[in-house]
Amino acid sequence: MKIVKKVIDNTIILLDITGEVRLGESAERLSDELSKLLADEKVEGVVLDLENINYMDSTGLGELVGYLSRFQDSGKRLRLVNPNDTLVKLLQLTRLDQVFKIYTSEETALEDILG
Repeated sequence: MKIVKKVIDNTIILLDITGEVRLGESAERLSDELSKLLADEKVEGVVLDLENINYMDSTGLGELVGYLSRFQDSGKRLRLVNPNDTLVKLLQLTRLDQVFKIYTSEETALEDILG
């Protein structure tokens, strides 16, 4: 798994994730990155670009759900953008599409966080 971090407006972080998010090193890397951003007082929100995720297992989904709760508890926002068709089906099957705010473009996700 590869994570490319882009800083937007000094308070919003866009993480472009490529590859697989599953039990083991990839889920730990995602967790470590989200944990650092959660602890950073300057960060108000994080947008996860999921367009290039080719596989996510229950561990990856669990990390997303756990961090959504932690972000909300700290008054920060976590948004998902560009999930591919496979990931959309997985989010619908698990009904997580009802829990997460999911956007089809980075612009609309960023507008939601900034606006």
